[in-house]
Amino acid sequence: MIKMIKFFLLLGLSLILNAAQIEKELLYNKYTLKDQYSYGKKSTRQFQWEKINTYLDKLEDFEKTYPTLGFVANYKNINGSPALINGETIDSDGVPRNQAIPLYNPNNLSTPAKYGRDGSLVAIISRYEQFSLIKSFSRDGEWMVPNRYLDEISSNDFNKAIFIDRKNQNIVTMDKINETWKVRSMNPVTTGRNHPPFSAPTPLGTYIVQEKKYKMLYLKDGSSDIIEGYSPYAVRFTRGAYMHGIPVNLPRTEMIEYSPLLGTEPRSHMCVRNATSHAKFIYDWSRINQTLVFVID
Repeated sequence: MIKMIKFFLLLGLSLILNAAQIEKELLYNKYTLKDQYSYGKKSTRQFQWEKINTYLDKLEDFEKTYPTLGFVANYKNINGSPALINGETIDSDGVPRNQAIPLYNPNNLSTPAKYGRDGSLVAIISRYEQFSLIKSFSRDGEWMVPNRYLDEISSNDFNKAIFIDRKNQNIVTMDKINETWKVRSMNPVTTGRNHPPFSAPTPLGTYIVQEKKYKMLYLKDGSSDIIEGYSPYAVRFTRGAYMHGIPVNLPRTEMIEYSPLLGTEPRSHMCVRNATSHAKFIYDWSRINQTLVFVID
């Protein structure tokens, strides 16, 4: 853990020990939520600052411990579908095979033991001719991964982070300036809902921003070729999961700024839906291969 330092929040959160230093200095200030806010008639929601601090502390320790970082990738199975695990297409932790990365025990390279999620942050411990030994930020243990699934990152000092809270349906963006994490936005979102076969929860984990699309076209449920509409300012972090603005269904073409359903309950296919101007902020502000996305509960 880093040494004891002060944790500042402008709305008066108390000092806590062993925490990253955080200050609010918003760059986007529309639809901004308070640290704790009412939801419905009798309940409240909040930003989980203590949990966010825990992840930022863990990130600093991870960066100090491992000089070489990277991420694993297999979007649309571009690097090949991994082998089955004991005949199953889902591992014991609930990670599906589709667009996953095979994780092997170091002493058994014949059959994968687990599946890793596309875009997950890892440390690269050792490289060999066909495999590399990695440590996942979000998963215990060390694993061997075929090199074709592994991308190395040029820096091991991240200074942009996004926290997506599935429980509270909110999002925080943050910049690290010197040793202080600056909060840039605090907004409502909707995450993925559990409604197979077409919708799935936004998966928990720590990911790298991998891709941006000004307009991400999406298909009609059950179709392989019928375009139903587009989502503006889309930023992909794992599989087909994007942070984006309000979806626009054809024949409409103009963008939609806001929906009152933001911040309520999971409603997306797997993506994280934002106000369109906030999605544009993330689209412009984030950096591919340099921005972390933490999905928490």
